[in-house]
Amino acid sequence: MRTDSSPGTLPAREHLPAATAGTPVLDVVIPVYNEEKDLQPCVERLHDHLTRTFPYPFRITIADNASIDTTPEVACRLEARIPEVKNFRLEQKGRGRALRTVWSASDAPILAYMDVDLSTDLNALLPLVAPLISGHSDLAIGSRLSRSSRVVRGPKREFISRAYNLILRGSLQARFSDAQCGFKAIRRDVAQVLLPLVEDTGWFFDTEMLVLAERAGLRIHEVPVDWVDDPDSTVHIVKTATEDLKGVWRVGKALATGSLSLDRLTRPFGDDPRDREIQDVPKGLARQLVGFCVVGGLSTLFYLLLYSGFRQLGGSQSANALALLVSAVANTAANRRLTFGVRGRGGAVKHQAQGLVVFGIGLALTSGSLVALNAATTEPAHSTELAVLIAANLAATILRFLLFRAWVFSDRRDDDEDDAPASTVVAAHLPAQPTPYASPYPAAPSYGPQHPARPTEPAYASPYRNTTATQETTQFRAGEAADGTWRDATTRLQPVRPHDTDPGDPR
Repeated sequence: MRTDSSPGTLPAREHLPAATAGTPVLDVVIPVYNEEKDLQPCVERLHDHLTRTFPYPFRITIADNASIDTTPEVACRLEARIPEVKNFRLEQKGRGRALRTVWSASDAPILAYMDVDLSTDLNALLPLVAPLISGHSDLAIGSRLSRSSRVVRGPKREFISRAYNLILRGSLQARFSDAQCGFKAIRRDVAQVLLPLVEDTGWFFDTEMLVLAERAGLRIHEVPVDWVDDPDSTVHIVKTATEDLKGVWRVGKALATGSLSLDRLTRPFGDDPRDREIQDVPKGLARQLVGFCVVGGLSTLFYLLLYSGFRQLGGSQSANALALLVSAVANTAANRRLTFGVRGRGGAVKHQAQGLVVFGIGLALTSGSLVALNAATTEPAHSTELAVLIAANLAATILRFLLFRAWVFSDRRDDDEDDAPASTVVAAHLPAQPTPYASPYPAAPSYGPQHPARPTEPAYASPYRNTTATQETTQFRAGEAADGTWRDATTRLQPVRPHDTDPGDPR
């Protein structure tokens, strides 16, 4: 996970403000295919639960992906009878296609989905979406494999589920515990950037989404759930497992070759929407420490070789002074080039002079240690001298790094920081109202602060007005509006193609 302070494509997470009347905070999508029997009791039960327990406005969207029974009629009746229920009809099959299409068209800041059989206890719904509302997490999933979860299902499904998650851990290094539980949620700003990267349109869709999100460093919250298996499930286990394994191979290959632009999903460090600069943590510290340690180790070996040679020609004090002087000059030159990245001859004499001052301090430490050794023992062994000098050099090395960073080469870093342009993120300054688009239900007003409308309409009708090259853009830091205030920034997307086809869909 990124731990630097540079802004990413996504703005910093913020707690969602209190919702205005008529604006849904949560959009729960129920993907269905030939579910005429279970759809009505599912929607009625979910609506009743949300009405009683959920403190924000909500919407329930039925995503009918090419049902051929009476499911469309049932969905239309529910939409006509319950104001919070909307119906969305697709002509192609695929759970992933249904979720991507509806989530991409939704104006709710929190997007969720659950299976129509409601196998998961609905009491986990509020804990699922609460971290997303608060700004703590980017995605949330229900986990049936947590120790505190209570699950009722047959041994066959239990084995398949655990084997599949074991495969994900071994092949894709996934750290989330349960990829297949049909109980997930995502923030809309994350979905806008993440969904175009997800290729699968079937049952592997949410697994691919989780793997990419985790690899990009997004925060995934897991909620233990109580889950009861539906014995009448229409999922074809063998065909679905085969397609999932193909998806694992495809995603693993893409990650290994670096063909996925996961840098689009990076967030700034911390929860400050102003993308604060982290104080008291110098930039490049880890890299410089590694470089200094490598140079220091080689310099120590060089010093010991020089001391052993000079010791054959004179006393220990003169041998130490000469060896330390030669190795100090070499050490300063190596650190100047390799550790602190200083190129050219400019300032080289100044840096060497300052390095000699640092050398004098090191000489005082090592010479003082030899004086103390000679005072304690009249004729110390050569191995004892080397051990004392190694310990003294260790202390001198730590002090040398601090002085190099804070004094000798600090002017180089200051010049670089003064010359570097301010880090910016190119994002679209969005209007408050979405543009018209083909949707089976009217679009609610967009959630969040109001923005002035742009005079130019984009060529592509999108609910977010940011999917075309003709959109005006303004450069500002993540979360910062053009007028200097701090608002929710939404990034540029490619339009989702809801009418694509997938002949390999297992459904």
